[in-house]
Amino acid sequence: MESNSRCRETAQLANCVLQPGFEGTTAPDWVRRRIAEGLHSVVLFGRNIVDAEQVARLNDSLRAENPDLIIAIDEEAGDVTRLEAWTGASRPGNLALGAVDDVELTEAVAYDIGSELRSVGVSLNYAPSADVNSNPRNPVIGVRSFGAETGAVARHTAAWVRGLQKAGVAACAKHFPGHGDTAVDSHHGLPQVTASAQEIAATALPPFTAAMEAGVRAVMTAHLLVPAYDAELPATLSRRILVDLLRDQLGFDGMVVTDAIEMGAVTERYGIDGATVRAVVNGVDAVCVGGEDAEESTFDLLSAALVKAVEGGTLDAERLAEAAGRVRHFAAWSASRTRAAEAAPGTGAVAGPQIGLVAARRAVRVLGASGSGSLLPLPDAPHVVELSPTMNLAIGGVTPWGVAAPLSELLPGTTSVRLTETELAETELAGADGLLERSTLAPAVGRPLVVVVRDAARHPWMEDAVHRMLRSRPDAVVVEMGVPNGLAPGAVHLLTHGATRVSGLAAAEVLAGRP
Repeated sequence: MESNSRCRETAQLANCVLQPGFEGTTAPDWVRRRIAEGLHSVVLFGRNIVDAEQVARLNDSLRAENPDLIIAIDEEAGDVTRLEAWTGASRPGNLALGAVDDVELTEAVAYDIGSELRSVGVSLNYAPSADVNSNPRNPVIGVRSFGAETGAVARHTAAWVRGLQKAGVAACAKHFPGHGDTAVDSHHGLPQVTASAQEIAATALPPFTAAMEAGVRAVMTAHLLVPAYDAELPATLSRRILVDLLRDQLGFDGMVVTDAIEMGAVTERYGIDGATVRAVVNGVDAVCVGGEDAEESTFDLLSAALVKAVEGGTLDAERLAEAAGRVRHFAAWSASRTRAAEAAPGTGAVAGPQIGLVAARRAVRVLGASGSGSLLPLPDAPHVVELSPTMNLAIGGVTPWGVAAPLSELLPGTTSVRLTETELAETELAGADGLLERSTLAPAVGRPLVVVVRDAARHPWMEDAVHRMLRSRPDAVVVEMGVPNGLAPGAVHLLTHGATRVSGLAAAEVLAGRP
């Protein structure tokens, strides 16, 4: 009898440290059952969201099982949005805010995001990204960072935390100890940070310290190898990084949560169950799972793996209890923060109407040779060519972006085409003649040509296509909606510092000479 009781208690603790996603726009029965069996957190993704009213109903139904349930979401705004995955974000992301470099504006945007999240029942936001994007060719951070300068990233990270938490939603600084100086997407492989401990302390860690000083109570780990601290284990699985560095050196006593545990950086070597056990053994409190693998069977596999690890002595029972205790404490704290904000709406409010569009407009920069500004506003409806890269899994490929759609509203008669690397490559391999010229130059004869790119410097095919078009049309306007990095061709070059819906609208307004 005592053995059965201990087993049930261990299972409840195991359930408590898991933060699963799920399929559907209503709460599955298995999630409801697991909440009764100790589950304290769930994570929402774009697939769970239709509109504000629906997600509010969903969250109410989940909280009927546990009023303090942590309901998390990955709503960075900018290019990474879940609430607006199907329409494009109404607020610019971190790089745009960093380009403006107004911490009051950053706080206002974060407050606006937090207010919306709180209104639909979300209590934890896996944001902000505190990564310093010191590698401009980083394939997974990029515009999700406030920039490449440590001091600016630290200032804006702290402002984002303050704004979000004033609205009653808990923030989560990510991806510790810093994912900015990497060249591999951790969804698919294991990135490595080659900097020394001294360099990391000077460049990557200050934004996390700033977040802690601003009151952040959750930190998300990065799936990357940092030999300066641990030459064998990725940060998510490393006691040296999570305990010796984060807790002992930096003094963080809040909840440590993993990046999605099913990502290839950790599962390719350890399996999803092995990575989960190792993460908790070495200092993680909560394991996020379900961005790509949202099945009940996966949850059961991971819960059983944790129980088995305790029974086999791999995972100390006290460590599991400590992790579950931090999750429960965070749940109670975040719920009380939400209730306090609901009881005093508007307290500390800093956001104004259309704050997202205001911020996006302020982030646009116009570059060009002397006298080229006379090309703007465009004299006629243009032909717009959008060169579209493959999106990483954090951003996803369903969220609309670009300049053509909003520009066609402002300048009726605007035409457009969107091309991908695959389309261009397949055409050339087949020996077909002139896809780029036929779809870009011919429709633009006698009209302005606008070329829209996204992280062009990271995509040789995109740079090549731009230069080929510019050889025939040196008067073209180029709009960069990703990280600007050296590419500044064209008579006029617009930088939006992000590809959100409002960033596209802000660029279109400049092109059309409105509002």
